[in-house]
Amino acid sequence: MTGRSVRDGSPDDERITGIRCDHRLDVEVVEAFEDIIRETHRIDILVNNVWGGYEGMVENGTFTWTKPFWEQPLWRWDAMFSAGVRAHYQASQLVAPAMIANRRGLIVNISFWAAQKHIGNVAYGVSKAATDKLTADMAVELRPYGVTVVSLYPGLVRTEKVMEAAASMDCTNSESPEFTGRAIAALAGDPDIIRHTGSVLVAASLAVEYGFKDIDGKSPRPLTLTDV
Repeated sequence: MTGRSVRDGSPDDERITGIRCDHRLDVEVVEAFEDIIRETHRIDILVNNVWGGYEGMVENGTFTWTKPFWEQPLWRWDAMFSAGVRAHYQASQLVAPAMIANRRGLIVNISFWAAQKHIGNVAYGVSKAATDKLTADMAVELRPYGVTVVSLYPGLVRTEKVMEAAASMDCTNSESPEFTGRAIAALAGDPDIIRHTGSVLVAASLAVEYGFKDIDGKSPRPLTLTDV
């Protein structure tokens, strides 16, 4: 799913439009971004959060997510990269010219600690590491044009799937999906945001830096590599 948020100047001026788009299909992705640019003439923020490989964790009654790499289904690697890393790369390609023309913009690649530590399985770690490298290298090429690129690590996010398993999890330091959104909004409102470009940022640490809280008024504790 790709979406756009548009302001038209009225008191209730924010309109959010969801665009159904399969990020594994190049034609659909190109059409979605062309529609957005044609209507708005600019793109200020891109959040790359699409991903693949989580589906089918149980195959023939066996939970495969934590299997060693030689027992992993090969389709999981392909899904992590095609519906994840490649999709982030393509979306960034499509918005870069508009951001460059505007001499500003923010690209946020949602990533995780698996880029730096074995968590789950090999394919997951390698794809997240690729995401962070994508961030670092795009930042080098876009910095001269005032465009910022960062990787953002959420904590334990209370998505629908996570909440289905909440009874067996410790959710005391969890975060709402909106908390990640607040982190991105804080970044976008920073006039000196370029200082962060190429960096890996932790959502809860940004809450401390920018002074925002979660929607329930709580302040999740920022995690470090030793915590995960």
